[in-house]
Amino acid sequence: MIKKLRLKFIAASMLSLTLVLLVILGGINWMSYRKTVSDADAILSVLAANQGMFPQRMLPENDGTPRKALPGNAPFDDGMLRKRGFSAETPYESRFFSVLMDEAGRVISADTGMIAAVDRATAEAYALEVWQSGRDSGFWEDYRFVRGKEEGGVRVIFLDCGRGLSSVRAMLLASAAVSLLGLSAVLALLMAFSSRIVKPVAESYEKQKRFITDAGHEIKTPLTIIGADADLIEAEWGESEWLTDIKRQTKRLTRLTNDLIYLSRMDEEQPQLPCIEFPLSDVTEEIVQSFQGPARAQKKELTMKIPPMLSFTGDEKAIRQLVSILLDNAMKYSPEGGTISVELEKESRAVKLTVSNTTAQPVEKEELSRLFDRFYRADQSRSSATGGYGLGLAIARSIVAAHRGKIRADCPRERFLSIFVTLPV
Repeated sequence: MIKKLRLKFIAASMLSLTLVLLVILGGINWMSYRKTVSDADAILSVLAANQGMFPQRMLPENDGTPRKALPGNAPFDDGMLRKRGFSAETPYESRFFSVLMDEAGRVISADTGMIAAVDRATAEAYALEVWQSGRDSGFWEDYRFVRGKEEGGVRVIFLDCGRGLSSVRAMLLASAAVSLLGLSAVLALLMAFSSRIVKPVAESYEKQKRFITDAGHEIKTPLTIIGADADLIEAEWGESEWLTDIKRQTKRLTRLTNDLIYLSRMDEEQPQLPCIEFPLSDVTEEIVQSFQGPARAQKKELTMKIPPMLSFTGDEKAIRQLVSILLDNAMKYSPEGGTISVELEKESRAVKLTVSNTTAQPVEKEELSRLFDRFYRADQSRSSATGGYGLGLAIARSIVAAHRGKIRADCPRERFLSIFVTLPV
């Protein structure tokens, strides 16, 4: 249990840290990507408004002669770019090309004067592919494109975003590598120090288990003496209701003590069960038959569906106890006139045992996982009429765990409880 607690602590810590890193680094990378896309879209909007070119810029040189302008027809407006967060150098830093097409998708002209990596044939091929896709904007490889109508046809403008996307990818890879290194370092630290963190819990749990075992052994001796003395008094003075009550409660306390010692031994020592192959079908049918008499006496219907010749390798005594516990639990908590069913089936690599019974009251979903806790009883009044003391299903869970199986409870319908046991073969 302590080992599982330690592993759960490490897993919860690593999962929490991973989620935090995913949120932080994912947000940073997403904002970086969005910044690249929004900048590209802003530049494309300027180009689309000026027939695929930046507006002209006429600035004097130092000697007073006019500076050579970028091609284009519209006059340049410095404020237009500044409002969008760009500098006057943006037209000289951007690499783009455009293709003008008619309404039928035929290329009219292509302008590749502002890019060196794309020739006319490649530009026309890209434009045709965008036209066939039907998209008005997006990415085509490392080029951000926009398609817009203008006089004479439809113009598709491509902006080279290779450097921006490369920076985004580099940041993503770097953040992923740093995150993995950080997670590895945290995992190593948790592995090193988690034992110290759970040490107080481990010590408390070990003391609790030792107390149960030691107290159980100490209680068994007085109980044996009380039972023997009660038998001697009864033999000498005859039966009486007080002696009968003493013997009944002594037996009940003895069973409780034995069950507590058994549970503590299963948890503390985790003994290696003697595994032999035995006929599981015959064992299950034999135990069900032994409950037929009490079921008829309580006016309950007990049915079984058990295939013949089904064998299992495990501890036969423990499996007998498991089936008896599940049937005894179904008998106690099914109302008079209720039904109980036992079903055994072979799955691919396991055998599945299902014990179902009707219930007097509906079982809440949140109670299902607590049914296997020690001293938990579905009968919240803890009436002695049902007998028992809430350890049966806890013992059943220990037996199933010792056979590397799984046990769970479910309510397939109202006022109906099913317990499923899966044992690997």
